[in-house]
Amino acid sequence: MSKQIQIFDTTLRDGEQAPGSKLSPGEKLEIALELDLLGVDVIELGFPCSSPDDFEVFKLVGNHVKRPTICALSRAVESDIRLAGEALKSVTNGRIHTGIGTSPSHIKYKFNSNEDKIIDRAVAAVKYAKTFTEDVEFYAEDAGRSDNIFLARILEKVIEAGATVLNIPDTTGYCLPWQYGEKIKFLRENVKGIHKATISAHCHNDLGLATANTIAGIENGAGQVECTINGVGERAGNTSLEEVAMIIKQHEMGFHCNIKHHKLTSISHLVSDRLRVPVQPNKAIVGKNAFAHSSGIHQDGMIKNRMTYEIIDPSEVGAGESKIILTARSGRAAIGYAAKSLGYKLSPQELDALYKRFIPIADKERNVSYDRLKGMINNMN
Repeated sequence: MSKQIQIFDTTLRDGEQAPGSKLSPGEKLEIALELDLLGVDVIELGFPCSSPDDFEVFKLVGNHVKRPTICALSRAVESDIRLAGEALKSVTNGRIHTGIGTSPSHIKYKFNSNEDKIIDRAVAAVKYAKTFTEDVEFYAEDAGRSDNIFLARILEKVIEAGATVLNIPDTTGYCLPWQYGEKIKFLRENVKGIHKATISAHCHNDLGLATANTIAGIENGAGQVECTINGVGERAGNTSLEEVAMIIKQHEMGFHCNIKHHKLTSISHLVSDRLRVPVQPNKAIVGKNAFAHSSGIHQDGMIKNRMTYEIIDPSEVGAGESKIILTARSGRAAIGYAAKSLGYKLSPQELDALYKRFIPIADKERNVSYDRLKGMINNMN
């Protein structure tokens, strides 16, 4: 029996931290409703102490979104945690997500502290958060660059204090997949009481490894993944929800999640529009070129059998059909396919003549539209 991976979506918190992005409470509600329909297990809605909007949105969303856990972020600061707890009074299932930096640079330069004092602050934060909700997630910020022995120490203490989820963030996107996987494995094997909590993978994409690191985390014991739609977020972004969901679906690794895959493209478009952050054309799963083919060799293979060059049926993710894009690299097979889709049945001689007319035009233009091709066919007569 496969293990369910909890999907923790932080588009509305970490994703909104992308430079130039800001969502209104109404836009957050709109996206939260779609995340609910998508099937995410946890929605990190915001950082209540950061602004009045981030506090009030919990009441707005709480009135409409009942199934997922709604999560509020805080630092290991009493005032932060208190506001997070007050914000959660408006939701059905609430979680406080609190924590502190654990890497040598965070301890020394950010907090001017030492390991023992950091552990004391972490324990106090979790205990205080537990006075507001039973569901408390602890994050060890910059865990990717933290010493594993110290991580094990602090996690053991926060479990004793009542933490139900342990977030192991690769905050700076530093780790290689094997390093992150080994870190999760080490903690799973060396933290007393680890069975009482869920290990969560939260990876950033500074080296382009966020998704790979997240999968390594799952393979080594993480039961929750923290991600965003389109991989949006600070700097180079976060782990992409759609990539993780489809990797789990495509590969038989003994895991599953509750994501409704056919909704991925539509929510990608919604988030892109509301955050004002375009999706790069070659973005996996949801980019406009993800199922588009312009090379003649690829087009010929696709026409013969779609699986020759596609491992995902675009309809599975709500992307419609595969696209044959007419360019100077297209061959006769693609031209014939496009003509047939327009309702024309060309003889070999007619196709050859059309191809000879097509190439000079395609050499001058990046793409040739199907309407343009239709005009070329009609002008042949």
